[in-house]
Amino acid sequence: MFLGQSYSQNQKTNNQNSENMNYTEQKEHYTFDLSDKVTRQKVTFKNRYGITLTGDLYIPKNKGNDALPTLAISGPFGAVKEQSSGLYAQNMAERGFITLAFDPSYTGESGGEPRHIASPDINTEDFSAAVDYLGIQASVDRNKIGIIGICGFGGFALNATAVDKRIKAVATTSMYDMSRVNANGYFDTTTLEQRTQTLEQLSLQRWVDAENRTPDLAPKGLPDKIEGNEPQFVKEYFDYYKTERGFHPRSINSNGSWTVTNVLSFMNMPILTYIKEISPRPVLLIAGENAHSRYFSEDAYKAACDPKELMIIPQAVHVDLYDRLDIIPFDKLESFFREHLR
Repeated sequence: MFLGQSYSQNQKTNNQNSENMNYTEQKEHYTFDLSDKVTRQKVTFKNRYGITLTGDLYIPKNKGNDALPTLAISGPFGAVKEQSSGLYAQNMAERGFITLAFDPSYTGESGGEPRHIASPDINTEDFSAAVDYLGIQASVDRNKIGIIGICGFGGFALNATAVDKRIKAVATTSMYDMSRVNANGYFDTTTLEQRTQTLEQLSLQRWVDAENRTPDLAPKGLPDKIEGNEPQFVKEYFDYYKTERGFHPRSINSNGSWTVTNVLSFMNMPILTYIKEISPRPVLLIAGENAHSRYFSEDAYKAACDPKELMIIPQAVHVDLYDRLDIIPFDKLESFFREHLR
């Protein structure tokens, strides 16, 4: 998601973004209706760093007594489980999988202080923590666990699969490599001078945060209204996150912002270095034909080893794969995981 891009020199810190962000008293709200074919249960589990994660477990109502294949799902970057990841989890549960959509560390209903930060390491670990949780459930076949990463969590899903050999298959949709986009800018256009300048600003910001004893928040990533002169992909993000279609009060992209220094670790810690080590486990990368992010999936496909597959959805843009049920290839996702979680 573009909100993770490098902090530019003319941005000013703005702590007013924290209004309307009560993490414990938000009224329950989902951007989709609960299916009558599944049950949804709130669950918690801890990651390796002791952070308590909160997720929604979706179980097919007609599951029977057999242990089922299961999927852990998260993303997009800056979103919450009541948005796209929950929609994916519900649809895959309707198709016979036990699924877990979870809020990443420091966001949504999950724990971690301070709020509104991300980490290439910790967000990768969040997927493995979800696998920990699923693998000890009696209703789950721990030898049949896959993961789905959406947007920025597509990159984390690939990284998690490379390091965690319990994950038997991985799929991504509208994948972002958050390390690459923060370190190099879109389409790798950031110069060394620009990168150095950004790092100098962020380094000085750490002293500001230390003096204040709390991290400053960057300005909101999306405007409160569209003027018409924004880049097309910003208009598309707005159409999802800032309208009834996808708005959620706990979503950073809908209602808040990241900390100013959030991008620091991403700029120096590549997450797809070991993508080849996913093999011989399968990779499915799905991207929209007209998505601004398409090149991330194409380049990840080139870097990965077989078995791998790249699926381009005709005419689709990045956010179409967040919630457009007529565009998201759930049939393909089902057949992919049916084949490889055996």
